[in-house]
Amino acid sequence: MPTIGVKRDLLFDALGKKYTDDEFQELCFAFGLELDEVTTEKQMLTKEQGDVAAAADASEEIIYRIDIPANRYDLLCLEGLVTALRVFQGKVKPPKFEFVEPAQRQVLKINPSTAQIRPFAVAAVLRNVTFTQDSYNSFIDLQDKLHQNICRKRTLVAIGTHDLDTIKGPFSYEALPPEQIKFVPLNQTQELNGVQLMDFYATHAQLKQYLPIIRDSPVYPVIYDANRVVLSLPPIINGDHSKISLKTKNVFIECTATDLTKAKVVLDTIVCLFSEHCAKKFTVEPCDVVQTDGTIISYPELAVRTERISVKRANAYIGINEPASKLADMLTRMYLETEVDAKDSDSLNVKIPPTRHDVIHACDVYEDVAIAFGYNNIKKSLPAFMQIAKQFPLNKLTEQLREQVAQAGFTEALTFTLCSRDDIALKLNKKIEALPAVHIGNPKTLEFQVVRTTLLPGLLKTLVANRKMPLPMKLFEISDVVLADEAAEVGARNERRLCAVNCNKSAGFEVVHGLLDRVMQVLSVPWKTGGADKGYYLQATEDPSYFPGRCANVMYNDAVIGRIGVLHPSVLQAFDLTTPCSAVEFTIEPFV
Repeated sequence: MPTIGVKRDLLFDALGKKYTDDEFQELCFAFGLELDEVTTEKQMLTKEQGDVAAAADASEEIIYRIDIPANRYDLLCLEGLVTALRVFQGKVKPPKFEFVEPAQRQVLKINPSTAQIRPFAVAAVLRNVTFTQDSYNSFIDLQDKLHQNICRKRTLVAIGTHDLDTIKGPFSYEALPPEQIKFVPLNQTQELNGVQLMDFYATHAQLKQYLPIIRDSPVYPVIYDANRVVLSLPPIINGDHSKISLKTKNVFIECTATDLTKAKVVLDTIVCLFSEHCAKKFTVEPCDVVQTDGTIISYPELAVRTERISVKRANAYIGINEPASKLADMLTRMYLETEVDAKDSDSLNVKIPPTRHDVIHACDVYEDVAIAFGYNNIKKSLPAFMQIAKQFPLNKLTEQLREQVAQAGFTEALTFTLCSRDDIALKLNKKIEALPAVHIGNPKTLEFQVVRTTLLPGLLKTLVANRKMPLPMKLFEISDVVLADEAAEVGARNERRLCAVNCNKSAGFEVVHGLLDRVMQVLSVPWKTGGADKGYYLQATEDPSYFPGRCANVMYNDAVIGRIGVLHPSVLQAFDLTTPCSAVEFTIEPFV
């Protein structure tokens, strides 16, 4: 959850009212936010750096640090926060954003070469902007917050803002070899090419984390103006030539991206929040972006869509009983202008503005109704039907068996669900093709290639890691394995199993057999004799993982539920074990 710091006095001036700390905290809570801390710049520096002397010259002005929901990008700066709170208080109506057509639109042309690295770009212009030092700082800080949040540290989107009066369109977005890109980076005086720039910023506190995004690419993305002046080298840094300042009046905003949807969201957010500083508030100048196929798309979109919701359903989901007009008023206070449908009094038409990209589904609208109504105002009530909770039967049985097996002298282990292909196949003398294994797509490590189909390898690896412990070692685990199953809805199914291993100077088959008998005893499952209909018994079988003639199927009601036996010497050798082991593994699901 991102946290923004806003100056208290500046915030109160914008809200048109002064609050005590408690009053403002209540306002934040009512709006679904949290006042995290009341501090000063000096206190923050002292806390972060631990050096009182370094913070001696810092400001003593009160700063409110406010926790913002991660999906509310429109609240990440003072401008957005103040507008949202004023609308929530009913002091102003949600603003309507408009396009202003210039005599000639700015054009950004995307070169096909950018497909190799960052294929998308969007752009817009803010005209006749008036910056103060505080609004300028807020503008820069918003870009940083967006970079860390929705832009995923510039991997998805990189934002560039430029003084339009210092550059000339049309603009060109290209991808070139780093040696061919030469410009003076922001706040520097020396011209560098792409390779030199990587070395120059390799130790930079803030920018070094972004270098790996493009460093190993044969081409770097770059934006030029009509005179071949470099605007920016996304996602690293802008050029010094077009940097914005307090004197900047016209701002050209460009976003390059690997995710076009995120780029649109970022551009909408920036222009909507800072268009209030334009001479004509809430106006934006669109730009034409020429795609690689020659088509022209206008940005920003500033799309307003309508979501239709049911009054009855909204009341039922939240647990309130409010008329349609009241719900419409509450949603309007949440920045979602709403009207009761003229033809259907049970329906509300909700307008989703370009600032509220967090509203994806009707349930997001219901959440805003609950916030506007006030969570503390929702009366507690019992459900209309009985809902008596109980433990999931399979988990309950698992817990009971864990206790019984531990009391039988076995130590419980908890091993990884993922393992290598060799662990479940080659090391157990089996072929991976013959196993119903679920494989991991593009695994990051050889240790985690498949989901385990048996619990045995995990316990054997645990024995290896504890070879220095005195014998005998008796381990068990009751966990899920995953088996590929075409009949299952998702193509695989979980199966809860019990696996136990006895490691000693002799294999000790009788130890695991005794454990099996004890488990069946506590499950009230008898040993099946001659004419009995139900029960368990052992049936001789051969398995390459077990010693020939020392392996059996565990049968329950004439169905195979597991296997018991003495492990084959080659299996022990594959797992670097030198002492004999016996094992039992079976599913416990039939006993639920």
